[in-house]
Amino acid sequence: MKARSLLVSAALGMLVMTASAMAQSLGQRAIVEQGGGALRQEGSVRMQTSINFFVAGPSGDSEEALKLRERARRAVYEMAARECDLLREVIARDCRLESVNTSINRQLGPQQAEGFNINGSMAFQITLK
Repeated sequence: MKARSLLVSAALGMLVMTASAMAQSLGQRAIVEQGGGALRQEGSVRMQTSINFFVAGPSGDSEEALKLRERARRAVYEMAARECDLLREVIARDCRLESVNTSINRQLGPQQAEGFNINGSMAFQITLK
């Protein structure tokens, strides 16, 4: 009988300690992400978007080829600028652009159109509605 009451007392003690630990953690609203070291608000989500497209035109070192590459990068940057507006319309209360990456590769070949393959990616931190 004493063993039973000791067991009940021990169980109640553990329950009290667990409840107080849970009560302390309920008030926390920030989550620390590993690797990035940044704080993230509860209810926030990291979004990533990618785009790949081809632009036909000269792919050498000419002025026209340089302008074509600039137009391609501009298209990726403009998409990144508008993406937060789209996210706010659909699922986000708040949106912050974290990064934009572009990669342009020359395409040459007898059986392919001359131009550039463009890869763009962007990352956002949003707070859900």
